[in-house]
Amino acid sequence: ASVQVRLFAVARAKAGTEMISCQPASLASIIENISSHGDLASVLPQCSYLVDGFACTDLNTQINANSTIDVLPRF
Repeated sequence: ASVQVRLFAVARAKAGTEMISCQPASLASIIENISSHGDLASVLPQCSYLVDGFACTDLNTQINANSTIDVLPRF
C-alpha cells in the first residue's frame, strides 16, 4: 500500500499533476522523493503539510501506508 500526496494551487501547477503516490516513510523522505516532480522543489520549502487532515510540522513523523498528505502552498 502507498501514501497519496495531494498537491494544491501552485504546487499542483509546478508538479504538473494533482496527486503523487509514494512509499511509506518519514515526512522528510516523502518530501524529498516528490521534489523531483516538475519544478515542485522550488515551492516545497514554503508549503504546509496535512497528514490525514491534521497539520504536521515534524518532518521526522513516520507516514503510514494508506495515509494522505496534503501539500498546501502559501496563499
